[in-house]
Amino acid sequence: MLPANAVCLAITGASGAQYGLRLLQCLLEAGRTVYLMISVPGQVVIGMETNLRIPGRSQEIQRLLARHFGTKDGQLRVFGHEEWTAPVASGSSVPRAMVICPCTMGTLSSVANGASRNLIERAADVVLKEGRKLVLVPRETPFSALHLENMLKLARAGAVILPANPGFYHHPKRIEDLVDFIVARILDQLGIEHDLMRRWGEER
Repeated sequence: MLPANAVCLAITGASGAQYGLRLLQCLLEAGRTVYLMISVPGQVVIGMETNLRIPGRSQEIQRLLARHFGTKDGQLRVFGHEEWTAPVASGSSVPRAMVICPCTMGTLSSVANGASRNLIERAADVVLKEGRKLVLVPRETPFSALHLENMLKLARAGAVILPANPGFYHHPKRIEDLVDFIVARILDQLGIEHDLMRRWGEER
């Protein structure tokens, strides 16, 4: 059985690794237990877009990120893409919420069609079938008709489609401000308190 506050986070190979890593940081700082999966393309993109170099094995990734974010023991667990014994692979221990951030169109398509070919896809399938919160953060432009049809299929199945399209009404001054805009919207969907940015209508 997963902890009641557990969140499943998957980082895939779409551009925008900063969104996923910042979300991971915020979840850990909020005291949540995080079950993390990073696809192989996701590891490559993290290396291209950030200063982190992600090792190949899940236990090495777990040690690296635990040190990087200063987590408590047991707060972060990392699973490989074929680790079928992971708790998130079964409806008997489904997390309350899962986020795929960023989400490639390939992953989105696989989830929309119930492919379950790897642990990320299987975990998302479990979350959907058990009626829990699934948030997908696609970072792609433009969208083809196939992309849009897959998003509509997932939205009808109960998923939240939250594209990485930051707003500008908070007058961002740094790239980090744009990243925080999206991460704040994800945290809102998860019901997690944060102070990443002022909300619409609040005084500056």
